[in-house]
Amino acid sequence: MHEQMKQIISQAMNTRFEFERQLIERALEDENFKQELLSNPKAVYAKESGEKLPTDLEIEVIQETPNKVYLVLPNNPASTATEGELSEEALEAVAGGVCLFGSCIKKCFFGSILRGANDLV
Repeated sequence: MHEQMKQIISQAMNTRFEFERQLIERALEDENFKQELLSNPKAVYAKESGEKLPTDLEIEVIQETPNKVYLVLPNNPASTATEGELSEEALEAVAGGVCLFGSCIKKCFFGSILRGANDLV
């Protein structure tokens, strides 16, 4: 995958993780917010991001316990591309401005980072 494309994807993921870190911090400080996030994560995510999320996007919040830790492996956009090339789906997604959610590519508020990235490939 093109080095600049990797950097753009990395920036989008960092933006997503920073946003999620802020949600987590707020949930730790505000029990009502935490309960809302646990009961209706998609609505909270949309409200806090200020964006309308795709109807087919699912968001699940899982709270760790003292005896259980979760490791989330994000989707790897490089796995769909051959060396030096992006798949048609990846090119279309990048051209439209998107971020990575779960196992598929979805439009979201992180897309502004990727807009124009198709000029790099």
